[in-house]
Amino acid sequence: MNEPVLLTGAGGAVGEAILGGLEDDYEWKLMFHSPPVEEPDHDYVVGDVSDDEDVRAAVEGVGAIIHLAGDPRPDAPWNSVLANNIDGTQKMYEAAVDEGVERFVYASSNHAVGAYEDERKPDLYRTHDDFRLDGSEFPRPGNLYGVSKATGEIIGRYYHDEYGIDVCNVRIGNLTKGHPPIDYERGQAMWLSYRDCAHIHERALLADYDFEIVYGISDNDRKYYSIERAKEVLGYEPQDNSAHFDGEERVADPT
Repeated sequence: MNEPVLLTGAGGAVGEAILGGLEDDYEWKLMFHSPPVEEPDHDYVVGDVSDDEDVRAAVEGVGAIIHLAGDPRPDAPWNSVLANNIDGTQKMYEAAVDEGVERFVYASSNHAVGAYEDERKPDLYRTHDDFRLDGSEFPRPGNLYGVSKATGEIIGRYYHDEYGIDVCNVRIGNLTKGHPPIDYERGQAMWLSYRDCAHIHERALLADYDFEIVYGISDNDRKYYSIERAKEVLGYEPQDNSAHFDGEERVADPT
């Protein structure tokens, strides 16, 4: 990839994971909502995704976009998700069209289908084989944040169909650094390690696809999100599994 990759929301945890794994492999342009504490080693802009001029400045000169920016709070109020997650995503796509960007990787979320979880509790995390979402199901958000993420996927569908942009929506699970959540079965079932997070986003930059919805979790023994589509279409090869951790210490892979 000859042109820079724009990474919005670069100051968040997902941005940290992506840069931690891929920083030396690509030329990056970073977008921060607030000035970074340390001066980045890459070109960057500080701006608001709900501001047209800030978005155009961020997208200028890039060849692909990984769009993470938005209000990440599951309990975020409507006025915030409308401005930052929905309107901001549409502005980013519109600027991508104007700039001739051909690939757009969108940070969706498990919250886009969160209401499926409510239907199956309390045994959801113990019986998984008959309940594994694969991205083909209808969105079923359980909060307004999930509504915004499902809407972002639909916006991407429109811009793919109308303008031919390659779009990959990654429904990111529970990203934690170092090890999965301790004594938290739900978090272990949807855990995404930092290195698997970097890897799935790199595959989304490189693979050949048109419009996709995939789940971004590690290869956990306990899971009800399927990662088969990510493996098949993106070439995703996750390295981590929440079952291979005991407390805070990694244990040997039994295989």
